[in-house]
Amino acid sequence: MEEMIKLNKTTGTQVTEFILVGLTNRLELQGPLFALFLLNYMATALGNLGLIILTSVDSHLQTPMYFFLRHLAYVDLGYSTVIGPKMLASFIVQKNTISFNGCATQLVFFLIFIVSELFILSAMAYDRYVAICKPLYYMVIMSDRVCWVLVAIPYLYSIMVSLLITIKIFKSSFCESNVIRHFYCDSLPPLYIICSGKSEIELIIMIFSGINLVSSLSVVIVSYMLILVAILRMNSAEGRHKVFSTCGSHLTVVVVFYGTLLFMYLHPQSSHSFDTDKVVSVFYTLVIPMLNPLIYSLRNKEVKGALKRSLESEFRLPL
Repeated sequence: MEEMIKLNKTTGTQVTEFILVGLTNRLELQGPLFALFLLNYMATALGNLGLIILTSVDSHLQTPMYFFLRHLAYVDLGYSTVIGPKMLASFIVQKNTISFNGCATQLVFFLIFIVSELFILSAMAYDRYVAICKPLYYMVIMSDRVCWVLVAIPYLYSIMVSLLITIKIFKSSFCESNVIRHFYCDSLPPLYIICSGKSEIELIIMIFSGINLVSSLSVVIVSYMLILVAILRMNSAEGRHKVFSTCGSHLTVVVVFYGTLLFMYLHPQSSHSFDTDKVVSVFYTLVIPMLNPLIYSLRNKEVKGALKRSLESEFRLPL
């Protein structure tokens, strides 16, 4: 049985480490889950690194669309790496602990990557709108400078939000115990064990979650409404099919990612179920980063073509 620190409920105590409950305490599941999530992380790392390399070196993929896709792969790889290795270690260690500073660091980087992903997905939606609705001005509107601004602002904003939330949580005193009932240091689980200011921190998290999700999702919805109008005006069935194939991968990623985050963050803390939260968290922190490269690779002819050219170049025998 894992030992937990009992803390003074009146004054609170600054803990030096936390115990993470993990996904399960059933010993017979530790081995199979370790093997499953090791394969998951290897696939995530391989898929996203492959996309990063492919979109960096292939001359056919030097367009704004693939610029954003490369940054999507960066953040997918980022937050899966923040969560995955530590979770894998939890299956093979006797006591699953994380230091106070380690927990704060994990939360900072997780929030940076997850918030950045929201706005990179919205930038990708805007890119598709410009490409489909304003094709003659596409390269003028989506210049290199504009593309960098559309990723730099989300990165800077996500750093600000993550530092604010993390500082508010970890400057609090902790009561009851040092046990976090989750498999990583997210923003909501520590609220159950802090002494005071819980409502204020929860409100801050809810406000920023709402702003981040609603603002980025609004850009996605408006962009795709305008794309839909453009599609309905097309006379060519082939043209409609081409537009759908161009947007299909992005739409699939958006629906899966936003759906899980809306469920996770936009309902009150009191209605959270630990087991449900853990399942949803596994999905968007570990499964989605693995699926994204597959979705973009399998549904995108240009990516498949670039991969084919890369493999042919790599394995071409000298004359």
